[in-house]
Amino acid sequence: MVGARTNTIIAEDMVIRGDIKNGGIVEVKGYVEGSVSADRLLIHESGRVYGTVRADNCDVNGRLQGKVFIKHLISIGNSGAVTGDVRYGQLALAGGGDLDANVRNVPPEIAGDLNVTVRRGHAVRITTTDLSAIDPDSAASSVTFAIAGVSAGHVAKTSAPTFPIAAFTQADLEAGYVSFVHDGSAGTSAAVELVAADQAGATSGAPKTLSVTVFDR
Repeated sequence: MVGARTNTIIAEDMVIRGDIKNGGIVEVKGYVEGSVSADRLLIHESGRVYGTVRADNCDVNGRLQGKVFIKHLISIGNSGAVTGDVRYGQLALAGGGDLDANVRNVPPEIAGDLNVTVRRGHAVRITTTDLSAIDPDSAASSVTFAIAGVSAGHVAKTSAPTFPIAAFTQADLEAGYVSFVHDGSAGTSAAVELVAADQAGATSGAPKTLSVTVFDR
């Protein structure tokens, strides 16, 4: 097992059966069977990787087979071959490259500190620091937040705070168009339950909670 977060080279005459964890740049010229976690995985023409791969970016000029999760770009060169179950942000396939896989896009992930503070009975703008969607293969306008539940208030467009909305986009958040409006009720907390979905229908999974702290001046 390789554990340090450093650059690693698997030479042509090397055989690794085990895990490569927390890699920086991992170059494979030999044989790896196991799991690989890296910032960037480079599989040379002589390289073979079989197992589970998680990386930000991946260049394949040899063979990759297994469960593959690439956050940003997987690039398959003209001597590269990928088979298995592949999730990716972006895909580049050169002429001569081989892709025989169950290929799916990366679903959105909900991020941010998931907390806002509002004065009782008033509105607060929801910013991208509070809430955001991470989806490297979708435009901001194509990622939609659906409101699965809300307590002690409602979500509205900033320009029309009295009208509740059921959904909004990442682009709306980035433009400052989305607010939480407190209903003036007693209590020191409120909440909004949210699910993000991309244009292909992939979702962020179970609803995430945007917590709202209510204060009196």
